[in-house]
Amino acid sequence: MPARILMVDDDQSMCEACGSALRQHGFQVDWHVSPQAALEALRNGDFEAVLTDLNMPGMDGIELCRQIVANRPDVPVVVITAFGNLNTAVGAMRAGAYDFVTKPVEMELLALTLNRAVQHHELQEQIRLIGGATAGTDRFERLLGASEPMRILYDQLARIADTDASVLILGESGTGKELVAAALHSRSRRGDAPFVAVNCAAVPEALLESELFGHEQGAFTGAQKKRTGLILQANGGTLLLDEIAEVPPSLQPKLLRALESRLLRPVGSDREVPFDVRFLASTNRDLDSRVEDGLFREDLYFRLNVIQIDVPPLRARGMDILVLARHFLEESAARSKKELLGLSEAVAEKLLGYDWPGNVRELRNAIDRAVALARYSTLAVEDLPEKIRVHTSSQMSLGGSDPTELLSMDEVERRYVTHVMKAVQGNKTLAARTLGYNRKTLYRKLARYRLD
Repeated sequence: MPARILMVDDDQSMCEACGSALRQHGFQVDWHVSPQAALEALRNGDFEAVLTDLNMPGMDGIELCRQIVANRPDVPVVVITAFGNLNTAVGAMRAGAYDFVTKPVEMELLALTLNRAVQHHELQEQIRLIGGATAGTDRFERLLGASEPMRILYDQLARIADTDASVLILGESGTGKELVAAALHSRSRRGDAPFVAVNCAAVPEALLESELFGHEQGAFTGAQKKRTGLILQANGGTLLLDEIAEVPPSLQPKLLRALESRLLRPVGSDREVPFDVRFLASTNRDLDSRVEDGLFREDLYFRLNVIQIDVPPLRARGMDILVLARHFLEESAARSKKELLGLSEAVAEKLLGYDWPGNVRELRNAIDRAVALARYSTLAVEDLPEKIRVHTSSQMSLGGSDPTELLSMDEVERRYVTHVMKAVQGNKTLAARTLGYNRKTLYRKLARYRLD
């Protein structure tokens, strides 16, 4: 839908000419020659911005601006002033105007100014909707967000939660894979039984077998007493094998046998113990590539990957960024005993414009830092980490309209493959899926463009 602009000018010919020009720039324009009529229209209709002249009989543009700011602060006002009349422009800004343009009006500049005003309005509306009411936002257990990728994720989780099928949870670091696993457990019939998570990358290789399967007293140096492993600790419930790609090849056959037979043998024991556990596994690594490289057993991969869940990165979740930021702000402010009303518009713009390579974990840390440094009732840009403050979004350029600047299809493909590989942090499985290639084609492209 085109943005709807309310124009106010006592000169009807100016309204007609300017309105016609703005329509050519994609705006929907309603105009009035009376400020009172414009205020009535604003009370009865929805507009994204107001464009008003300053010098009008009865009510000038500054007074009109004051009334709009008082009654409809969500609608930005752009004023038109005579060239060089800075005092009047300053007066309009003090009255709450969003911006001003000078006569004679340059339509390209006016269109750009109105586009910024419309974006300002839309961002304010999003902040207002988010407000403090994150409790009413769509969620699944502790997962929070209402974006389309999250709705798809919720639907998948709801359908598979109450089965015993093994699930492989894939996603970048910091996306919340353990929260997904916990949500699956909570919604299952095992929800009242233990949920146990082990980070396979954090346990030394020599101890991981004992950690999972347990050991008998004296099984090895330092085993002074019998220990129950994590698999049996999760008996009746769910075990999450986080960072499953880091399980050493020497342990993979024993883990596979336990998955298939539902029997385990503690280290140093001569008997097998039955167990009843649902296995979930998660990783941010390209597990397909590790299988192809011989670093991960294919049969174990298939046993774990009965159902695959892909957790979306934060940069793909749109306005969920602000929903989560508000949620983290409320939690952090409560812990710090600070009274904070929310996010400023400038902070919201910075958060939405950042790429979030560290995903939700990075966002939480950024908000915790901002709350600790906050000096005002709302978070300010200066409270954010420097890399977020100075970040500028990068776009992949494919060339201009000049025939001498246009790119060959080969160069377009090289740039786009490079862009996708960077965006998925080298995950070849996700890159192939995004590009619509099979894995052999992707490897061939990476070799051709020397990107591997």
